[in-house]
Amino acid sequence: MDWGSILSNVVRAAVGEFSIVFALAAIGLNIHFGYTGLLNFGQVGFMSAGAFGLAIGVTYFGLSFWVSLLVALGAAVALALLLGFPTLRLRADYLAIVTIAASEILRFILRSPSTRDVTGGSYGLTRFARGFYDVNPIPPGDYGFGPFMYSANRLWLLAIGWALVVIASLSVWLTMRSPWGRVLKAIREEEDAATSLGKSVYSYKMQSLIYGGVIGALGGLVLAVSTQSVQPDVYSTPITFYAYLALILGGTARVLGPVLGSMVFWMILALTDNVLRQAIRAGHIPEAIMTGTQVGQVRFMLVGLGLMFLMIFRPQGIIGDRREMELDG
Repeated sequence: MDWGSILSNVVRAAVGEFSIVFALAAIGLNIHFGYTGLLNFGQVGFMSAGAFGLAIGVTYFGLSFWVSLLVALGAAVALALLLGFPTLRLRADYLAIVTIAASEILRFILRSPSTRDVTGGSYGLTRFARGFYDVNPIPPGDYGFGPFMYSANRLWLLAIGWALVVIASLSVWLTMRSPWGRVLKAIREEEDAATSLGKSVYSYKMQSLIYGGVIGALGGLVLAVSTQSVQPDVYSTPITFYAYLALILGGTARVLGPVLGSMVFWMILALTDNVLRQAIRAGHIPEAIMTGTQVGQVRFMLVGLGLMFLMIFRPQGIIGDRREMELDG
């Protein structure tokens, strides 16, 4: 087995596009769940709102890429308001049910034949990210060293993506140390106590939902720009749970927890995928036990098993605090 190649792929996965996408999605969930106590199981809906808002703005309305970015963020805000008005007075478990249902309803609307002229239906939309790459200041060519060799466009995407992660993390660090952030934590700990102090719990929850939803939409934007395509079935419910996995793995209610968790999550996926495939090719794993086509499913089974052990021995995550995992429903 080529361990050099395996380790190179693992390290590349840690800084790749998917780590950025899920770091942003998990940062948004950290605001919802980690700091406010909102059980949002529809984060993928915000990601799809951002991605399709951008794509529809460019391909259907003929707007520039940069104006379409504002449309995309506006779509995320609109979705948060649409979800928040009827749901934020519900108990945590009911909120979870409503948000997961809403994300699935949005996916079916986007892939519906009746919306095909706007959304592309089940085939989605493509070729809308040219405006992003047209402003790339990096001259054409390959850049990097060792396993970190990237084309100019990919390097530009990674640079902007990680800059967004840094900005989002810094904004969380600043806001959660402000009076506004302390109110969110008070709501998470005990809503009635926050209400007794004259705080509008409903209003603060709505602000939190919008804030985390917009950051989640940025994750959807990065994913859309990296593939230069959007397809409704990509934005399915498991995406939300992968983001939760990254959040819990890194540590809930920790600024760097979602970022670390996303990087570790994709490193583990890359490690298990490469090790299993090379073991099959080398004959260490007989095809009677596992074939190459089964690796994709088995690696998630192994990650799930690892998460079970994490919940048993360190439920607070890598850098988390056990007390932050306590949620008053």
